Amino acid sequence: MLRIKKYVKVSDIDEAYELNQKKRNIIIGGMHWLKMGDRQVNTAIDLSDLGLDTIEETEDFFEIGCMTTLRQLEQHGGLDRYTGGAVKEAVKNIVGVQFRNTATVGGSFYGRYGFSDVLTAFMAMDTYVVCHNAGIVNIKEFSARKPDRDIIVKIIVKKTKLDMAYMAQRHARTDFPVLTCAVSFWAGVWHAAVGARPAKAEVVLGEYLDCGRDISEEDAEKFGEYVASRMSFGSNMRGSAEYRKKIASVLVKRAMLEAGRKR
Repeated sequence: MLRIKKYVKVSDIDEAYELNQKKRNIIIGGMHWLKMGDRQVNTAIDLSDLGLDTIEETEDFFEIGCMTTLRQLEQHGGLDRYTGGAVKEAVKNIVGVQFRNTATVGGSFYGRYGFSDVLTAFMAMDTYVVCHNAGIVNIKEFSARKPDRDIIVKIIVKKTKLDMAYMAQRHARTDFPVLTCAVSFWAGVWHAAVGARPAKAEVVLGEYLDCGRDISEEDAEKFGEYVASRMSFGSNMRGSAEYRKKIASVLVKRAMLEAGRKR
């Protein structure tokens, strides 16, 4: 059971950061995972009055507020066009529409969950996490950090010429993924982000490839095998390490070919 002694809707991010430095205080968003725990919270900190629930698009980047919902990601036309539908594909099977209407981007990033479709998708793009104290941090560096008392303010995705596809393996629709996979080509390099290993997503670069965007099925198959060989996989109730490694190779191949077809 979650027990909250005090609730504060803050008026600015500085107030939120100061309150959040106390260990028994916590930032609340959609509260989907938080409410499943057994804990007592001294002060629940609500950011909903700070205007951090929008997606702003410019010629150079997308700026996504931490209180933006997964449903907003799913329905944003600009993100959909830029990623060739990959972001929509990444979030469409996360539980259901009711869940996605309240689950927040900030919560998805801050938790660094191994099963996160959202983190996997954004790891394959030129993404930066803007924290109140740490400032602008590359998503790979952010993912590698241990959770602290900082606050995610927004996510920035820099626009670059992008080919991208997203795929995931699930035993059933809306279930937790067995494996997640996002493959993209930008800045002259193929990127493969693989998550739910069951650890959080990591990225492998295809810097050895000299085919550029014009990939063949053989290129994709070899890249899939290369990515699977460079990552570690574990076992849990959803699948064994050996199974995940085989699935990773296949999903990377398929996503790479799909990204090429979209172009």
